[in-house]
Amino acid sequence: MTALTDASMTSRPGGPLRGRIGAPGDKSISHRALILGAMAHGTTEIEGLLEGDDVLATARAMRAFGVGVERLGEGRWRVTGSGALEEPAEIIDCGNSGTGARLIIGAAAGFALAASFTGDASLRERPMLRVLEPLGLMGARWICRNNGRLPLTLSGGGLHGVAYQLPQPSAQVKSAVLLAGLNAAGETSVIEPSPSRDHTERMLRAFGAEVGIEDGAAGRVITLAGGQRLAAAPVRVPGDPSSAAFPIVAALITPGSEITVEGVLLNRLRCGLFETLREMGADLGIDNEREQGGERVGDITARYSSLIGVVVPPERAPSMIDEYPVLAVAAAFAEGPTVMSGIGELRVKESDRIALIAAALAACGVAAHEQPEGLTVVGTSRANHPVRGGGAIATHGDHRIAMSCLVLGLAAREAVSVDYAEMIATSFPGFAVQMASLGADIDVG
Repeated sequence: MTALTDASMTSRPGGPLRGRIGAPGDKSISHRALILGAMAHGTTEIEGLLEGDDVLATARAMRAFGVGVERLGEGRWRVTGSGALEEPAEIIDCGNSGTGARLIIGAAAGFALAASFTGDASLRERPMLRVLEPLGLMGARWICRNNGRLPLTLSGGGLHGVAYQLPQPSAQVKSAVLLAGLNAAGETSVIEPSPSRDHTERMLRAFGAEVGIEDGAAGRVITLAGGQRLAAAPVRVPGDPSSAAFPIVAALITPGSEITVEGVLLNRLRCGLFETLREMGADLGIDNEREQGGERVGDITARYSSLIGVVVPPERAPSMIDEYPVLAVAAAFAEGPTVMSGIGELRVKESDRIALIAAALAACGVAAHEQPEGLTVVGTSRANHPVRGGGAIATHGDHRIAMSCLVLGLAAREAVSVDYAEMIATSFPGFAVQMASLGADIDVG
């Protein structure tokens, strides 16, 4: 379980950012590579795996289910599966990872076993009912705290397929149901009102499963038959656009900057932030587009830009849900308001991200107005009050809040500090080192 300490991190305004870096491996794909490799027959070789705390927790979980999981070198892993998960002898600790917990619970539900799950203090407060309810319709059973909160004990096996209509788009819920459906009797369908990230569907196909995808009147329908055998397949993990967002926004708001982030995932269901930044006037270029492990990737160059506020369409939220905190930072340096709506899911992430980023911006002299499912940031460009900075930000252990605020500090008038900086390793190990290589002034302590 991840323990919070008093380690802090501070960013200071300085010169322009310049250079080239690689984005850390995509977290969503890294989780899925380990889980599907564990459920498959044979040996799966993975390259570029994100070795952040969240993904390492999933690797440990797969070992606890009796799967061979070996680290071969930096980002290189081997997973040896037998097509089944064994009943674990220990409690599965998912650390801080909601994605890991929900996907592993879905995968485990398809096997005749009992397993107990827990996580750190943040994860234990995050709702799991939206995953447990469809799994219950399939025949899984569980006992847990109020509102489906961890710790919980799951009893799996004997599942039957369902046709499940998602109340709202969620790649995590969709993936959990599909993973359970692999070992359910009959056919399992998930209907999503609008498309969410499709890494599970893509990877299931890469591991040999037949997955049907159709657009219907009620939304996109993803269907698979139970009892399909997965065969091990090599996985090369592309760079994470959610992590690439931090150096990209830092370059856009820091005068004179020009940086390139190499090998970034360009899946259209993950590129909402880049689309929004372009609408704001960002100078973003994409070069060297190519296929990597069944996904489109490319090198993204960001140059300092004069940004304007925009209204972000709420239907875009699924394609950029993790990037709203850093978008709010970009909006702080824009001219006019940026309106973000349809983002109520941010209130049940690692923290209440709407409340925390609004408070952080206010501490740095930026007006931000919360709505129940939205946030409006009033940009300071061309106003009589440029972004002041100077805040000491309480992150509540949320890695994306921490990195977003550190990005703000690079272009503000005064330094910005964040607490619990070690939590950044959850998704972006080496963040400070990578940013320093571009010329950022960020230090620990």
